[in-house]
Formats: sequence, structure tokens, C-alpha cells
Amino acid sequence: MPVTLNEPLCVLQRLCEELEYSELLDKAAETADKYERMVYIAAFAVSAYSSSYHRAGHKPFNPVLGETFECIREDKGFQFIAEQVSHHPPVSVCHAESKNFIFQQDMRIKTKFWGKSMEILPLGTIHVFLPKTNDHYQWNKVTTCVHNLFSGQRWADQYGEMLITEENGDATCKLTFVKASYWSSKRHEVFGAVLSRDGKVVHNLFGKWTEALYCGVAPTVKCIWRPGTMPEDYELYYGFTRFAIELNELDPELEKLLPPTDTRFRPDQRLLEEGNIAAAEISKQQIEQSQRDRRKRREELGIEYV
Repeated sequence: MPVTLNEPLCVLQRLCEELEYSELLDKAAETADKYERMVYIAAFAVSAYSSSYHRAGHKPFNPVLGETFECIREDKGFQFIAEQVSHHPPVSVCHAESKNFIFQQDMRIKTKFWGKSMEILPLGTIHVFLPKTNDHYQWNKVTTCVHNLFSGQRWADQYGEMLITEENGDATCKLTFVKASYWSSKRHEVFGAVLSRDGKVVHNLFGKWTEALYCGVAPTVKCIWRPGTMPEDYELYYGFTRFAIELNELDPELEKLLPPTDTRFRPDQRLLEEGNIAAAEISKQQIEQSQRDRRKRREELGIEYV
């Protein structure tokens, strides 16, 4: 695909973006009640989709095999690392940790084309560990669909069932991301509940993955999460959030510390960020061809990538 369809970030950086609202995990770690902890975990799971609302117009770069991305956010208290561990099929993995949580994910996807739209079906699992409470949560991702692929204004929808479980089985959360309808103005809705071991509803959750997630019933509804404000002129910068804008920064000190496999060193991605489209296109083709050549060479020699 032409580089003009890309944004100057790669899939590994998009995985890091899912930690933009990591303070929700911090709150979960400090919450004594197991059901309230699950509420914050659910809010964190929903928050991962919020940035996609402004980003349907472009796709991230596909990482090459062995590509990595590292990020240390002292302001948020976590360290993150991701790597592309398989090319066919594409598999990305990541690990992040702080004093309050450990976050892990393996991301594998299937895609389906439906003429004017494309469905992205994630197959991996997300894991969150809270050392203070000795909790282990895991959940699946829902389906992403990009509409109007070749004409008009592209927009993204998220839909499907998300089940969040806790290893001890004391609490679960079932969330439904509602599929948008052409005959309804309602979009981006999500609702669900935190359930006890015996299946009783403890907390009701509802909202929009683009706007906010609420807990409770009227008149005692509480807002658990709301996305941050977008930067000025964000439409001119691929719809990036403030968090996303910082992911590709590379100062001289950081450059000395990063391995050569880090995605910040990808010339095609950097050239696109700088607005040099023609050079970015050439560089992208060269990188992709080099990956094909390396794979062919490994196959000829019977070498398995590990």
C-alpha cells in the first residue's frame, strides 16, 4: 500500500498507546474492593480504543521482523518494550511494568475485506497483573471495522463482546461494544456489568468509547474515565493525541541508548513525519524488499528465526 495511507507511527507504538490512561491501572492497584478494582480495569480496557476515533484516515506502519520499540514514561511511572516476533503470520508482543502493575499483550490479527470496509479481528490476549492485590486479569479485544476505505471520509467502529476475567474468579466483567448502524445516529456505545462469582450484577457500566465510561444507575452515576483534550490543530497531525505525538521523539541522548532495531530509526516513518512523501515511499519499498530477501535467505539455509 502507498505510504500516503500510513501515519508516522508503527503498530508497536500503537500498542504503547494503549497505556495512555495507565493511571486507571494505578487506581485499580490502590482500590481495596475487588469489584471496584474490576471497574477500573474495565475502564482501562475501554480507554484503549479512544484514540482510534480520530485515526481512521491512516494506518500505522507494519513492523519488520525483529523491530522493537522501547518507552520509559517517568511521568506515568512505567517502562514499555515491544517486539515484532513473527512476520508470517504477523505477531507483535509487548511488556510494560511499573510499581503498581504489569501489562502484557500478544497481538495477532485477521482481516476481512467487505468491498468498501475492512474488519480487523484481533486474536491475542491482554494480561494485567496487580502485585499489591495478587490479581491477574485477562481479556480479549473486540473487532475494529474501517468504513469508506476508498471514498469519502473513513471512520472506525468497534464492536463485539469483551470478557474480562480475574484468575481467582471472584469478579468478571462483560462489556458489549455496540455496532454502529446506518439507520441510527447512535455510535460508539459500550455497556456492560461487573459480576460476582455467582453471576449477580454488582456494578453497571455504560458510555461511549470515544467520550466517557460511567458506573452506576441514576441518580448516582459516577464518571470513571474520560479521554483527555486533543492538541490544537490535531486534524493536521494525523489525529494524534498528546501522548501519541511524543512516541516518535528522538533526542541525541535517547539516540545513544536505543538499539538499532528501535522503530524510531525507521527512515520511511521519519521521512513521512517530516513530510517527504516521495523519499518515504522509496524507503518503505526498500525496507519491505529487504525483509523479503532476508526471509528467502533464511528459508534457503533452513534457518528458523527465534
